[in-house]
Amino acid sequence: MQHILIHGLGGLGQASSSWQSTISCLKNPKSVKCPDLWTPLSGKALTYANVYEGFADYCNGISGKLNLCGLSLGGVLALNYAIEHPDKVQSLVLIGAQHKMPKSLLNLQNIIFGLMPSRFFAKTGMKKSDIIALTTSMMDLNFSAQLKTISCKTLIACGEKDYANKKASIKLQQGIPNAEITFIAGAGHEVNLDEPEKLAAALNAFW
Repeated sequence: MQHILIHGLGGLGQASSSWQSTISCLKNPKSVKCPDLWTPLSGKALTYANVYEGFADYCNGISGKLNLCGLSLGGVLALNYAIEHPDKVQSLVLIGAQHKMPKSLLNLQNIIFGLMPSRFFAKTGMKKSDIIALTTSMMDLNFSAQLKTISCKTLIACGEKDYANKKASIKLQQGIPNAEITFIAGAGHEVNLDEPEKLAAALNAFW
């Protein structure tokens, strides 16, 4: 059975390679796939709808059930897919993810992105304006009403120091039936980079 690790927003330095240290500590690393969220766009506008369409097509192209694990944007995509394709998802791990987008937080993030030099975004292969457009396109996402429909085994994870997403993580755990929750000691938002060994230990225990 495949385990799909989904990275976060490129503007924060996340890419499919961000999972390498975590994967090296997993019990069954050969079962893991880490899709690049940007490759399927093929010239399309960088919006949430287009990113999700590419991600959903990727998942639908894999036979059998999937174990989805997403960080931040990757967690939102995994949650969205689990809601729309319940028969395809064996288990779900949501790390530092939101189910209702905090507009004030996203606006602040866009302001910070706007102040950052363009060269910072060059290494992601995307323009600063693309990252801001993607964040803006997510403003109205709200999966609150659908959380109760998720029936697969679910783990909510959050970095101990990820203060911006702690409250949302607790609400996710409360909204999804029988969901577990864990806080990764010493980690901020990018748990896969901050504490990959501890994250892998949590995943090994959950899976």
